[in-house]
Amino acid sequence: INKAKSVLKTELNENIYVTLTDHIQFTINRYYQGMQLKNDMLWHIKRMYPTEYHLGEEASSLIEKEFKIKLLEDESSFIALHIVSAQLNENITSVVNITKMVQDILSIVTYHFNIILNEDSIHYFRFLTHLKFFAQRISNKILYEDDNDDSLFDAIVNKYSDAYECATKIGAYIKNTQNRNVTNEELMYLTIHIKRMIMEDNKNERSSL
Repeated sequence: INKAKSVLKTELNENIYVTLTDHIQFTINRYYQGMQLKNDMLWHIKRMYPTEYHLGEEASSLIEKEFKIKLLEDESSFIALHIVSAQLNENITSVVNITKMVQDILSIVTYHFNIILNEDSIHYFRFLTHLKFFAQRISNKILYEDDNDDSLFDAIVNKYSDAYECATKIGAYIKNTQNRNVTNEELMYLTIHIKRMIMEDNKNERSSL
């Protein structure tokens, strides 16, 4: 936990001292019973929370060394979830829901534009960061309120119609899965982030030709 605080340069919710301790205890007990859990979110956690996952790997190594055991890589992702949970002040269930939402939204963008997103680009990183907070607001039933002045929203919709169409698909997904209406303010921010990311990908693609 101290290493995580140092690397992430942030305080963590004090509950992690209980939740992570309990988790490690159960992990060791399960190991001696011949049971190790698989994490269906492993791949997504690696992509969304690389720093936290690396911390999970270091924690797993410490546990293996201390108890002379060999854990699956899935354990690193479970520990990463506890770290993310303590960062966001959310319970594990909420973090899993947030992670799934973000990955589903990225898939919507990928299929809408029929492209492979450049995960090394700065605009992808900014979009991913925005999505994490967006999904957290959805999970907590908190959304940006609509501005009474729709002129900026209308201008963005008209200028970036392709990105807005993708954003409305995201809005429909949120309505269907979370039963939440996405405000025009939220759709506008999604549209801007999507457009910047797609423009950068198209620019890089032309440069490589």
